[in-house]
Amino acid sequence: MRVTRDLDLAEECAQDAFARALTAWQDAGVPDRPGAWLTTVARRRALDVLRREAALRRALPMLVVDDVEPEPELPTDAIPDDRLRLVFTCAHPALNSDAQVALTLRLLCGVTTAEIAKAFLVAEPTMAARLTRAKKKIAVARIPYRVPGPEQLPERLDAVLTVVHLLFTVGHTAPSGPDLVRSDLVDRALDLARMLRQLLPGDAEVAGLLALLELTHARRATRTDASGRMLLLEEQDRSRWDRDAIAAAIPLVRESLRARPAGRFALQAAIAAVHAEAPSYADTDWREIVALYGVLWQRWPSPVVALNRAVAVGLADGPGAGLAELEPLGSEPALATYAYLPAARADFLRRLGRYDEAAAAYAEAALLTDNDVEREFLRGRYEQVRTASGH
Repeated sequence: MRVTRDLDLAEECAQDAFARALTAWQDAGVPDRPGAWLTTVARRRALDVLRREAALRRALPMLVVDDVEPEPELPTDAIPDDRLRLVFTCAHPALNSDAQVALTLRLLCGVTTAEIAKAFLVAEPTMAARLTRAKKKIAVARIPYRVPGPEQLPERLDAVLTVVHLLFTVGHTAPSGPDLVRSDLVDRALDLARMLRQLLPGDAEVAGLLALLELTHARRATRTDASGRMLLLEEQDRSRWDRDAIAAAIPLVRESLRARPAGRFALQAAIAAVHAEAPSYADTDWREIVALYGVLWQRWPSPVVALNRAVAVGLADGPGAGLAELEPLGSEPALATYAYLPAARADFLRRLGRYDEAAAAYAEAALLTDNDVEREFLRGRYEQVRTASGH
């Protein structure tokens, strides 16, 4: 980026360096400093491209000089991991928070534009346009991409936490493909959250995020059965949950809730803790979960929070109450293509014995998901309610 001032060209040069490594390292072996090798090859490629573009000849001397300026020296333990260092670097405050998060997920985390769009509840072309605008802003404003010093970390932390959370979310239930989970993304998010905890041990939201991820990941072994069928929370064998991980996460939840006001990750962690500590699905304190979602809505209003609260209301007060809470969300534009809204409606309608309506809602939900495991589950439920209705 420092050489090209153009994210697209920087990506191309980096990819070219990886491609060259695939052949060069087979012959000569992996170098002692592979990162430095890749950086050098990518930089040389970038300079070659710039030299061939006449429109940039006037800017070339400045770019070359800027290239050899040393990075500011940081304590070796300021940001102890290359990946985390890059996430903080991309979370540049000159960009709005959504652009920071989306660009970081796209450039560093192996998340596609389509997957980012689903995470943000927008259409893929909309997200592609946002990414393009963010790149143009970087180019026009000549935003320098440098590793931030320790004093700059707090202003970037919220974006970094959001990146890690969305990375985990995309991995926990893959937006598309044959598998329910993308373990590579889940593992990367957990690694980053644990490193953030080491870097900022006194930050309540860091503690809350790590607790949320650990508590959610503790259920990993029970999310599908032996045949690969998805299992809902009420169907899972809680004896197979990772109790050591849960025991380690609960103190983090308490620590995160001591901050006033409690942050969004602390509140989500508290909700996950209610599930984790319930001895059975029937013993879940749904009224406590409804209350926590109410506080979360005040702290971080979003359509997904409203949907989750509506589901909790239905489980606390009955499916009729849940349907009433879901009703106004049907006109929420952000949820128009969100499969979990018709899936929630379908479940409440099924519980009420309104099987024809439930079948229609299950069919709608199945059309809105691109994850094969989710789609098969929804189709199975569709067939069950069709049979129950006599069709």
